[in-house]
Amino acid sequence: QAQLVESGGGLVQPGGSLRLSCAVSGSIFSTRAMGWYRQAPGKQRESVATIFAGGTTNYAAPVKGRFTISRDNTKNTVYLQMNSLKLEDTGVYYCNALFNLLPWGQGTQVTVSS
Repeated sequence: QAQLVESGGGLVQPGGSLRLSCAVSGSIFSTRAMGWYRQAPGKQRESVATIFAGGTTNYAAPVKGRFTISRDNTKNTVYLQMNSLKLEDTGVYYCNALFNLLPWGQGTQVTVSS
């Protein structure tokens, strides 16, 4: 069964950086489009960034220019480099496939606070 394990979250001051990782097991990874999603307190889960199998990336407007999604197909892992973090980036971050969703992982908490 497919499993997604996110890590790398934490508490950071505004303007700081974090790098999230998501390890994918039990499922074909290299041909899947993958994405990072986040859920802020009291809000619905939203897409943050996506990366297709060929490497094409897309970003939500609020994070464009600050976040970078990447993948390592040899490690079945997708990453999210987050720079210039803002208070509004606070939330639980999840990864998943862009199509044919896999069972959601536990996510990783990102808290941006001064």
